[in-house]
Amino acid sequence: MSHAYQLNDEVLHRGQGPQGRVQVETPKIYTIVQCMPVESDGRLRYRIKSDKIERVVTEDELSYCQ
Repeated sequence: MSHAYQLNDEVLHRGQGPQGRVQVETPKIYTIVQCMPVESDGRLRYRIKSDKIERVVTEDELSYCQ
């Protein structure tokens, strides 16, 4: 299984939904800063960063920036 995105790729992060919040987050542009190892559940993960925010997300939460 290989990662679809590479270091320094710009991607859109789609939030996972409200999770107790009233509004759904709008997609934001992030930069891939690290391709994480495959976890035991088989999903590919990435460390992404935008301005001061850095987070770890799964590949299915990302899409290419247009």
